[in-house]
Amino acid sequence: MLQFEKKKCFVELGKFLSQFALDNSTQKESVLNNNLFYNDFLSLIELSQSHNGWFTPEQVYFSVQSWADALKEENIDQWLSNYDLSNVTPKTVGLILAGNIPLVGFHDFLSVLISGHKVLVKTSSNDQHLIKFLAKYLISVDSNLEEFITFTDGKLENFDAVIATGSNNTARYFEYYFKDKPSIIRKNRNSVAVLDGTESHEDLENLGEDIFRYFGLGCRNVSKIFVPKEYDFQTFFKAIFKYGDVIHYEKYANNYDYNKAVFLMSNFKLLDNEFLTIKEDSSYASPISSVFYEFYENLEEIKSKLENDSEQIQCIVSKGLVNNSIPFGKTQKPELWDYADNVDTIAFLQQI
Repeated sequence: MLQFEKKKCFVELGKFLSQFALDNSTQKESVLNNNLFYNDFLSLIELSQSHNGWFTPEQVYFSVQSWADALKEENIDQWLSNYDLSNVTPKTVGLILAGNIPLVGFHDFLSVLISGHKVLVKTSSNDQHLIKFLAKYLISVDSNLEEFITFTDGKLENFDAVIATGSNNTARYFEYYFKDKPSIIRKNRNSVAVLDGTESHEDLENLGEDIFRYFGLGCRNVSKIFVPKEYDFQTFFKAIFKYGDVIHYEKYANNYDYNKAVFLMSNFKLLDNEFLTIKEDSSYASPISSVFYEFYENLEEIKSKLENDSEQIQCIVSKGLVNNSIPFGKTQKPELWDYADNVDTIAFLQQI
């Protein structure tokens, strides 16, 4: 099966996904196989929260729309223009996917197939329905894809390389188990924001999107902010007020109550707006419903610290204060060429 044929399938999938939006899904006659898939996908989105309590319709629709935007032909062409995939020998690549946010493993799935390989997928129990549905749609566009896609509920077997995503603990297991195979092993990472106090209300409001999207469960969610001495946190709290409805979601509220109680019992000094606590802490990984902060006096020191800790960091958000940082509000809208852990997945797949 040729690459342009696979690309066509993913472009058609993007068109299919573009029909779905919170409170505004619209069926389009021009989309392939809508009669077979449209209503079922609507139902699956609405049922997603019963499969994973964090997958509210709002969050699933956001993920679906993000992929609809990404899978436009011009985006795929721009992404692949940097690679020569003409000499790839098809191999079977095992994927062990995370399930913290909806369709979090879809980029790996896309990368393996578009580069010419076969994919053997072990989904997370927390996100095992959405990606299988999208695979069925792709196969309906071109039945030749069926021989390239396999899902397994058991142990991965008969594969040539592996891409596995998990925690720091599971990564040690993966590194041992897959030591004889070419691999990408992903561990825990967190994202940070660097502020200098000149950010506009809109900047900080967009930072709220980076914090609260997917309830903060993704590695691209900002879990820590660096601020100058004497920073006025009231400005920050005013800007993120629009996200206050998050506290009405029971799972988030339970985490907020629990983590706040733990902090208070430990006599930690907190700032609190009744739906988010912020705490001074040198760690990068804050619990759900909390963001850590750290003061700085010299921006160059922060740049050096972030460079030294790069293996713990997924994204840096700032108003151009740090090289390669991304704008506020964009962490959960990565481009196809924005690779997890800054590891070029396509380059890896070229070499196996």
